[in-house]
Amino acid sequence: MDFALPRLSPAPGIDRQETAAYLAILALGALLSWLSAVHPALLPFWAPWDFSWPEYLGLTLVPFWYLRGLGSAPAAERPPLWRRIAFFAGLALLYAVLQTRFEYAAQHMFFFNRTQHVVMHHLGPFLIALGAAGGTIKRGMPGALQRAIEHRLIAGPIAFLQQPLIAATIFVGSFYLWLVPSVHFRAMLDPRLYAVMNWTMVLDGVLFWALVLDPRPKPPARVSFGMRAALAFGVMFPQIVLGAIITFTQRDLYPYYELCGRLYPSVTALNDQHIGGIIMWIPPSMMSVIAVLLVINALRLHEESIAEEDEDAVALAALAKSWTGR
Repeated sequence: MDFALPRLSPAPGIDRQETAAYLAILALGALLSWLSAVHPALLPFWAPWDFSWPEYLGLTLVPFWYLRGLGSAPAAERPPLWRRIAFFAGLALLYAVLQTRFEYAAQHMFFFNRTQHVVMHHLGPFLIALGAAGGTIKRGMPGALQRAIEHRLIAGPIAFLQQPLIAATIFVGSFYLWLVPSVHFRAMLDPRLYAVMNWTMVLDGVLFWALVLDPRPKPPARVSFGMRAALAFGVMFPQIVLGAIITFTQRDLYPYYELCGRLYPSVTALNDQHIGGIIMWIPPSMMSVIAVLLVINALRLHEESIAEEDEDAVALAALAKSWTGR
C-alpha cells in the first residue's frame, strides 16, 4: 500500500448503484450489531462477537473502495493477482482477530492476545502493504474523501510518521508500550483504551510496512531500498529482546488474565506467558527477514528494468546510426 500517492482526478459523484452499496453495508452492520447484542447465540463463529462500528466500516468500506477502484483502473495500472490475494488475505486476518470469537479468546489468554497483536501489527498489515493497494483504494473513494486525504492536514502527518527513524521508533515503541504491565492491565479493563490499543497497532503496522514494502524506487517512494532493508532488519532486534524477556521471566507479569479467568484453566500463568513470549519472539523476526528479502528482490527487479532500458537505448541508437550514417 502506498501513502505517497499521485493526485488522482476526483471520482464522479456517487451514483445510485454506489449509494445502494453503501446502504447495504450500513444495513448489514445494523443487523450484525443487533444480533451480537441481543441474540449472540444465533451467530456463527465467524460473525462479529463484540460488534464494533469503526472496525466493521473499516473492514467493509476499504475492500469496497478497492474493488471499485480496480474496476475503473486502466489494465496497466491494476495490481497483479498475487498482490490482490495478499491484500484480501491481510484484511481477512484482521477481521478474524478483531471481530470474530477470537476476540473473546484474546481477552482471556495471554498467548491468544499476543497472537492477535502479531496479526494486527505484523502479519495483517504486512500482507495489506504487500498488496500495494493504496492507489487502487484511493481511486475507488468518493471524490470528497480523495481530496480530504490529499489535504496537508492529513498528508503532512502521514509523511512525518513515515520518516525512517520516527517510523521505526513508533513501530517498536507501540509494541513495547502496550506490554508495560500496568498499561496492559488498564487497557484490558477499559473498553475505550482497549479500542485505542487495537487501532494504534493496526494503523502503525500499515504505515510501517507500507513504507518498507513499497516496490518502487526513490522517488516516488519515500526512502531508498537500502533504508527499507535497514528498517526491516533494525526493528527485529528490539522485538527479539522483548519476546525473550517475557519468555524467560519467572513471575506473572500480567495478572489481568488470572483475575478475569483463563479460557484454559489447565494452562498456568507462567506457561501462558512463556508461549506468548515465543509468539512475540519468533514470527515477527521471521517477518523482518522476509521483508528484507522482498526489498532486495524489488531492488533486483528495478536494476534489471534499468539495464533493459539501457539496452533498448543502445539498440535504438545503433538503428538510427544505420539509417542516418551518423
